Amino acid sequence: MAEADTSIREYNRKRDFDRTGEPRGKSGRKEKPARLGYLIQKHDATRLHYDFRLELDGVLKSWAVTRGPSYNPEDKRLAVRTEDHPLDYGQFEGVIPKKEYGGGTVMLWDTGWWEPTEDPGKGLKQGKLKFRLHGERLSGAWTLVRMRRKEGEKRDNWLLIKERDEFADAEGDAILERETTSAATGRTMEDIAAGGGKRGKRVWHSEKSAKANVQAGAIPAKKEQPKKPRSAKRKLGSPDFVEPQLATLVDEAPSGEDWLNEIKFDGYRLIVSVGKGGVKCYTRNGLDWTEKFPTIVEACDELDCRNALLDGEAVVESGGSAFSALQKAIKSGGDISYFAFDLLELDGEDLRGKPLRERKEMLHRLIADTGGKLLRYSEHIEGRGEDMHARLCGWDQEGMIAKRADAPYRSGRGRDWLKIKCTRRQELVIGGFSPSDKVGRPFASILLGAYEGRTLVYRGRVGTGFNEARMDELSALFGKRARKTSPFDAVPDDIARDASWLTPDLVAEIDFAEFTADGHVRHGVYKGLREDKEARDVVVEKKSKAPSTSAKNGGRNSGKSGDTVAGVKISSGDRVVFDKGRITKLDIARYYGDVAEHLLKHAAGHPVSFLRAPDGDIGKTFFQKHAGEGFPDQIRRIPIRESSGKTADYMVLDEADDLAGAAQMGTIEFHIWGSAEDKLDKPDRMVFDLDPDEGLGFETVVRSAFEVRDVLEATGLKSVAMVTGGKGVHVVVPLERRADFDQVKTFAKALAGKLADAAPKRYTATMSKAKRKGRIFIDWLRNERGSTAIAPYSIRAREGGPVAVPVSWEELETLKSANGFHIDDVRERLESGLDPWTEADGWSQSVTRKMIDVVSG
Repeated sequence: MAEADTSIREYNRKRDFDRTGEPRGKSGRKEKPARLGYLIQKHDATRLHYDFRLELDGVLKSWAVTRGPSYNPEDKRLAVRTEDHPLDYGQFEGVIPKKEYGGGTVMLWDTGWWEPTEDPGKGLKQGKLKFRLHGERLSGAWTLVRMRRKEGEKRDNWLLIKERDEFADAEGDAILERETTSAATGRTMEDIAAGGGKRGKRVWHSEKSAKANVQAGAIPAKKEQPKKPRSAKRKLGSPDFVEPQLATLVDEAPSGEDWLNEIKFDGYRLIVSVGKGGVKCYTRNGLDWTEKFPTIVEACDELDCRNALLDGEAVVESGGSAFSALQKAIKSGGDISYFAFDLLELDGEDLRGKPLRERKEMLHRLIADTGGKLLRYSEHIEGRGEDMHARLCGWDQEGMIAKRADAPYRSGRGRDWLKIKCTRRQELVIGGFSPSDKVGRPFASILLGAYEGRTLVYRGRVGTGFNEARMDELSALFGKRARKTSPFDAVPDDIARDASWLTPDLVAEIDFAEFTADGHVRHGVYKGLREDKEARDVVVEKKSKAPSTSAKNGGRNSGKSGDTVAGVKISSGDRVVFDKGRITKLDIARYYGDVAEHLLKHAAGHPVSFLRAPDGDIGKTFFQKHAGEGFPDQIRRIPIRESSGKTADYMVLDEADDLAGAAQMGTIEFHIWGSAEDKLDKPDRMVFDLDPDEGLGFETVVRSAFEVRDVLEATGLKSVAMVTGGKGVHVVVPLERRADFDQVKTFAKALAGKLADAAPKRYTATMSKAKRKGRIFIDWLRNERGSTAIAPYSIRAREGGPVAVPVSWEELETLKSANGFHIDDVRERLESGLDPWTEADGWSQSVTRKMIDVVSG
């Protein structure tokens, strides 16, 4: 340790230990460590900088990185070499008094271990140190390069450079902007300076030993285990678990005073049951996690009631209530707070039917009587959602939850509760890992996915956020889950080639910037495992549009005023789109506002494509399949993997203002998928489009529609009819979502072929124009994944603006054409209550293997 002692002498020489509060330097470990420690301390001294420290030869080799590290290999960050520091200093997070050397606030911004890729001693002497980092925030290959010392310079200036590898990122500074809390405690710089959080204000004084500093609070000490909760004299039994109410992700905070806006906590959702049987803590899936939260059990045991059922969140109060800090507290037995935001039962009375505002008033009174610090009431602000969201994001919070003040408690996901995030965070399923070629590192990155129906879709890999403990934890779990085949639908060849596959039952919490065009996470950081989430429930969270009103119908508003429809301003509303009838752009928007409820009954939640005529010329239309720039942000986007393997953003309609927004952009027609976003591979309808050749009369089409209906009925399937607004008829089979597209397509193709074989002069099942001559093409191709069909009640971009209209079989026999309904006709039908497809609402049917065999035989 002679070399360490020598280097520490310089550290000691620069300090007057009668005045400074820093530790007197001593040499470090005498035994060779299994792994060399690494850390970065964010240090707000004379100027803000990041102290980069690597353990070597029993001390911390140190550099002051003035602008902080960057993941961009093009950024060469100045790193000023400073004196070696004792190893104990690497545990410090707190305050150095202002009059002492380096006075200011110090945060443990990153911790982990490092491995030199070449001889580190030689590298330091020669001025080029190459290494790999394994931190919670920094990972991958890096290099420190010493610059030539200029005349008059007293210190060695080095450059910290990121090597080009899988962790490199062109947006190198994003990590500094994203990670603003302590890797050790989750606190912000302001919290540390003020002595905030459970650890209090820690000041390092060097005249004390490391042990004394621990006792004084300068270094976090192991916390005492909380006392066991007192048994309470409850008169009523503990309420049973209730499935929690869940929030829908939206893109902006709702307006209106009828919303109660709360902070979105970054923790574990807990349903807490209190009764004569004690206190029980349940996860959102009903798992009993009572033993994991002894401090919450003790706090809730103080409630003055006969029994109660609370809904809330377990968090560590550390700035942004960081999820990683919560996981550490669970494992170490640290203090965890419970923020209660709803009361479902009290003294034997079920409160779920009462308005939220009333439930929260009762909850506030209940908690106020306890006076405890670990059981907290979740405050709210009435209205002013946009302002609150902006402030929360400015304070580096995760986001907010907006709740309807007058709504009852409804289990499951709905739109009475909305969540609006500041950053993107997503649960993803671990399905494999990429191996590491470095000794001691069990993997380089984890491979992640999310479910679309029964398919686990690959969503990218993440190699950042793993310290030694997390790697060891995951490595042990991976060993029990090895499998030979990939659980994903498709993985890029260069990644799949060396990947190790896992049974996909582990759920990871990932913080990331965005999804790429391929649907992969960008700038992903591992935050921990979600033991409270089931892997099969993990889907990509999709943003919906926030309601624009406080109406109890969830914001679905078809009202119009002047040139505004459903809250959307229609520009150039007097532009004539259809000469016949003088139908204007505003007329089209108003029509879609009027029929929104009926159109969305069939189209909401389905990927949709638009036929647009932006200039109002129906002779110059184009088909828009994917979301594009310039289209209204209010229309929700969802990423979908296409048959090519690429992922593209599709649009989804939710409310009347989505229809009006599309009309404002010149949309005339809406074409929808046969499946909804939550089960993209399971169609909820089967469509046979009867498309006649030129010259065939409509009566021939009608007769053919009845024949298709009869063949379907013979196999056990009921159907409804729709005139398309063009020349043909759609025979539509409503389905329960049990069969996938391949099965439905196989059935549809076989049935069309059977009809064509039986009457080859009347039908063809082939798209070829030549084979359609004098025949009706039974278009079964609408039943492929990704294919679309005209939406019921959509206008058609044809002369006069005819509309696709559902009709009864009896009415179909009386019609003279497929394009006889126009917007005023449809309004009149709907106002009279005529909805011919209502009978299908109660049908329960699906394509079966037996049916396929029947039509294929």
